Amino acid sequence: MATGAVTGLAAEAEIARQAGLVAAAGAGTPEGTERAIRILIEQGVPGLVSFGIAGGLAPDLASGTLIAPAAVRAMDGEAHWVDVEWHARLTRSAHAAGIPLVVGGILGADRIAATAGEKARLREATHAIAVDLESHRVAIAAKRARIPFLVFRVIADSADRNLPAAALVPLTRSGRASVRVLGSIVAQPGQIPALVTLARETRAALDTLRRAASALGAALRHA
Repeated sequence: MATGAVTGLAAEAEIARQAGLVAAAGAGTPEGTERAIRILIEQGVPGLVSFGIAGGLAPDLASGTLIAPAAVRAMDGEAHWVDVEWHARLTRSAHAAGIPLVVGGILGADRIAATAGEKARLREATHAIAVDLESHRVAIAAKRARIPFLVFRVIADSADRNLPAAALVPLTRSGRASVRVLGSIVAQPGQIPALVTLARETRAALDTLRRAASALGAALRHA
């Protein structure tokens, strides 16, 4: 059975599948993420990867930076360590392929960190380098199922980036953009330049993720 990848976006899940993983998208909600995890575990995956984009918290991490955190911290302060041997194999493979990876800790949250100020507060409180919506749930579920887990992410929005309102519109259940985004744009047309910039950076980050996952596919699969 292939290793399972838990994502928020449908696009991330497709990249994971291209790398040889079996993937399920949770659409960025706690309920959807738990459903995606449950689907994968019920299929009998030997390990889980929290896979996709993340928001930057460390000010020196630019959009497009690949990260492979050694630990996940939940908002309640509990820390969860990734599988040591699997993580070491991934980082060795990345080094051999000339792919830079940052390994600092990631924060798992239940909502998007939307402003630079909020990201700075989270950074100060947790010392995490990035934040996402799935990793803490993957960590807890993997521990419960007694299987290893890993985190493989790319920074989309850097620590100094404020997200436009349209970026906060919930995804569809399948992990795709909702038509409600158009309503947000109509209501607040001034956000269009920021939304265009974010879309460009996210596409570039996903392209980086795709290339890295393709090169490191064997290492992303639990041996």
